[in-house]
Amino acid sequence: MTPGEPEILSTVFARDLERERPEERWLIESLWGREAVGVIGGTPKSMKSHLGLDFAVSVASGTPALDRFPVQAPGRALIYLAEDGRPQVRSRLEALCRHRRLSFDHLDVAVIVEPTVRLDSHRDQERLRATIAHFQPRLLVLDPLVRLHSGDENSSQDISRLLGYFRDLQRSFNLALTLVHHTSKRSHAQPGQALRGSSDLHAFGDSNAYLARKGEDVLLTLEHRSARPPGPMMLRLACFDDGAASHLEIQNGGLMDAKSDSSSLETRLSSLLDLHRPLPRTRLREELRVNNHRLGEALCAMEKAGKIRRTAEGWLLNVSHIAKEST
Repeated sequence: MTPGEPEILSTVFARDLERERPEERWLIESLWGREAVGVIGGTPKSMKSHLGLDFAVSVASGTPALDRFPVQAPGRALIYLAEDGRPQVRSRLEALCRHRRLSFDHLDVAVIVEPTVRLDSHRDQERLRATIAHFQPRLLVLDPLVRLHSGDENSSQDISRLLGYFRDLQRSFNLALTLVHHTSKRSHAQPGQALRGSSDLHAFGDSNAYLARKGEDVLLTLEHRSARPPGPMMLRLACFDDGAASHLEIQNGGLMDAKSDSSSLETRLSSLLDLHRPLPRTRLREELRVNNHRLGEALCAMEKAGKIRRTAEGWLLNVSHIAKEST
């Protein structure tokens, strides 16, 4: 290299890249990647903070998240709940420990108690970095994102700078990072598209969890950048006999039945389509409010079974299949 010539970027051949070991993929099996950054998103009062604390207690204690999903890499958790007072944070953590029969005095969760943290300021960025270096957490939970900066959440420039800082923390300290964030009230084909503000937030996540109110329950939907997520599941906030909230509880035995769920989607598709008016896939997604992957699976299965056919303008019911069913 001649004087003044720029240095080349650090580069290796593909064959020399480290292999991913399956046993090192998960922090919490099926729920959150080992060193994943991502978002717990949902509307107000959809129990986002409860889920974030469940993750934190699980990782810190090595007990299964939601009483079902094993922790693969236990370690200290560091949390910051900007909208909750210290007594409220303590009460929620104590309730989780009481439910899991853990010693609260030995719970390896550190709580940031600063009244205000602004992570778009250099001073607070450096303070958080120093805090992480001191406590060496396996998981960092920041709740909610809107209280962590003073920028415009709709500005791609403002949000991308903030997310770049979070990604740098993850890589520098080999930790998992969970941001709690609000979603809009508008319906979207994919839950991640409902995250309030810049679309960079959805693209940012390695693991994301979305919560949506369904009466007394909330529907939990997961997505991962490089792994197949479990199916959606219904959660409910369980209480002790004295009425105090204790923990999130999976309802109806756990994961929603994928087979019955796909059958329901096919039934809805059949009702929506007709013989003469083709509907494009984008219209189907809007009408059914279903993510693109699930819709694609249902369309492929119905096409293979001869129930529908694809045209240049969109999808139609298959005349021959209708005739066959009516005989």
